[in-house]
Amino acid sequence: MQKSKQISIGIIVAVIGVVLFSAKAVMVKLAYKYDITSEHLLLFRMSFSLPFYFAIAIFNKPSNPEKIRKIDYLWIIFFGFVGYYLASYFDFLGLQYIKAGLERIILFVYPTLVIIISRIFLKDKITKQQLVAIIITYIGVVITFWQELQLETSNLILGGSLIFLSALTYATYLVGSGWLIPKFGVISFTSYAMIVSSLCIIFQYLAFDRGDLTSYSSEVYFLSILMAFFSTIIPSYLISYAIGKLGASNVAIIGSLGPISTIILAFFFLGESLSQIQIIGAAIVILGIYSVTKKSKERK
Repeated sequence: MQKSKQISIGIIVAVIGVVLFSAKAVMVKLAYKYDITSEHLLLFRMSFSLPFYFAIAIFNKPSNPEKIRKIDYLWIIFFGFVGYYLASYFDFLGLQYIKAGLERIILFVYPTLVIIISRIFLKDKITKQQLVAIIITYIGVVITFWQELQLETSNLILGGSLIFLSALTYATYLVGSGWLIPKFGVISFTSYAMIVSSLCIIFQYLAFDRGDLTSYSSEVYFLSILMAFFSTIIPSYLISYAIGKLGASNVAIIGSLGPISTIILAFFFLGESLSQIQIIGAAIVILGIYSVTKKSKERK
């Protein structure tokens, strides 16, 4: 009974985290209306978050320090760089070319990427059910994009490719966090990984940009602060907590709520809409992930 309660709490926490993360795409699109570059917007998002991650890391020590090896800290640096720096950077770049709703649909393939990466590096077995789910998922993505492919080929392919890279790097982070969280604990692992990511973004600005950061309108800074708190700090801990309770694969599957959440938010705040064929494509993607979810529950 206690285990069932923990699983239920983990699911609820994961759902809230997914919804908050999905709101990021809408805030990014709103900020782009004020002519801010993707690099500066990402810099603001992580710079406003960094002091909180530092403070939390200082007051929270790893939960199982005796299990931590020196190489584990190197893995945290790697996953902080890949999972939140590269994933966020690719995502912000891609959102310059495609709508927020479509961005979420492409990112929605990351649960299948988690399964593939787990098979390659952790030797987890991929079942026939999972292979079918992967095929269904990508068919859904193709259907979703088919109409726009004929309208904006160059921008759509570029934007879609960047978002797919974001999904791939985020999936890599999820797989890695699944076996590091038990050693460091949810709070310490998340804080360390996000500090690494934030420092990477700041280094990128100092090394390659150094443009003026004070000339943007007040709306940009306000949106960046909202993004930092509600679509970065809070959901990063929620997702890590859920991974600790449910495992990376199950949390990735719950990420299926992301596209639906973003589509609804984009409808209200951006005035975006999806065509019927895009809705059908999204439904097929959801069907593919649902089949993975069902199989995972059966194995549990």
